[in-house]
Amino acid sequence: MKIVRLETWTLSVPYLHDEISSRVARSGVTDTIVKLTADNGLVGWGECTSGPNAASIEEAVEAFRPLLLGRDPWQSEAIARDFFKTSLWDLRAASGNFAFAGIDQALWDLCGKECGQPLYRLFGGALREEVDYFYYLARGTPEEVTRQAVDGVSRGYTCFYLKVGLDERAETEMLAALRAAIGPERKIRVDANQAWNIPQAVRLLIRWNDDFGIDFAEAPVPIDPVENMRELRAKMPVALCANEGLSRVEDCLRVIRSRCADVLCFSSYWVGSLRNFLTLSWAAHWEGQQVCKHTHGELGIAAAAGQQVLLAIPNAIDGAQQTAAIMADDILKTPLPIAIGPKWGRIERPGLGIEIDEDKLQHYHECYVRDGQILPYKCEEQA
Repeated sequence: MKIVRLETWTLSVPYLHDEISSRVARSGVTDTIVKLTADNGLVGWGECTSGPNAASIEEAVEAFRPLLLGRDPWQSEAIARDFFKTSLWDLRAASGNFAFAGIDQALWDLCGKECGQPLYRLFGGALREEVDYFYYLARGTPEEVTRQAVDGVSRGYTCFYLKVGLDERAETEMLAALRAAIGPERKIRVDANQAWNIPQAVRLLIRWNDDFGIDFAEAPVPIDPVENMRELRAKMPVALCANEGLSRVEDCLRVIRSRCADVLCFSSYWVGSLRNFLTLSWAAHWEGQQVCKHTHGELGIAAAAGQQVLLAIPNAIDGAQQTAAIMADDILKTPLPIAIGPKWGRIERPGLGIEIDEDKLQHYHECYVRDGQILPYKCEEQA
């Protein structure tokens, strides 16, 4: 099997509501889709995350065309070596990882389809029957948070996730409403996106844990240097989760070895490939840490790729991250199970196990051409 064609489209798909955090303010997802066609007629699909500039990610994929066409998809490690070393994307590691993650997914999709197996079997087989995902709360008034929480409980969610780090008083009120609505047993997770310093994090997390019970706090303080997280962890009754600061394999290894976090929240985007995500998840397991799949905001292709890895690793924590439930639409023929509820079972179709609706693909590409990237921030005139 040889790759004979590479096609890319950049798409913009809106959310049902804005995603607001101390780091981003965005109204949807702009990602680049990769389609690889092989000489045997098989097609592999992948999804690159955009980061701050979607056009540059698509350009990175297109720039690799001369070294990709004619290659055997089963030689994905050699292809990755040439992308990062020969093409010099190791000099721009984060953008390189964002771009190659989509190529890598398409390579794996081709391989799974050629041998007729879902990817989790190529990763060693399933270690669980299903994966549990979180309820992603939108910031709002206590009444709005209560409404969302009641909806989540009615649909069977057990893990609720709130962005914090913007307004301490408002967030305290949101957390109080959330705990009252979901009861004492369901989990609350908060993500500050590194907005706090150590004294702030200590004060707030101890208080919030006493009052509301916090399952873990994601990225409470800057992770560079890792001593910030290590110092905080030593003072905390709350488990800590690392997210920012995992943008290269070397960074993940540094965090794992430093034991500065109890949970690592990352994905193949951070480390460039599904194999790296799988291997580093096992490395975290051997150090006694758990893994929560991260989402940058994703469409169904990337979500399926992440699900395949989660099925195969031993330390996937419940409440994996997803944006399927807040997407206004997707580009798949069949909606993802996590678009309506918290559980997603084994995928038994070959490869990634999804089918692309090419009419929707074209429609949302036209949205991108017409309106541009859905930026991760709001300009004054947009506010």
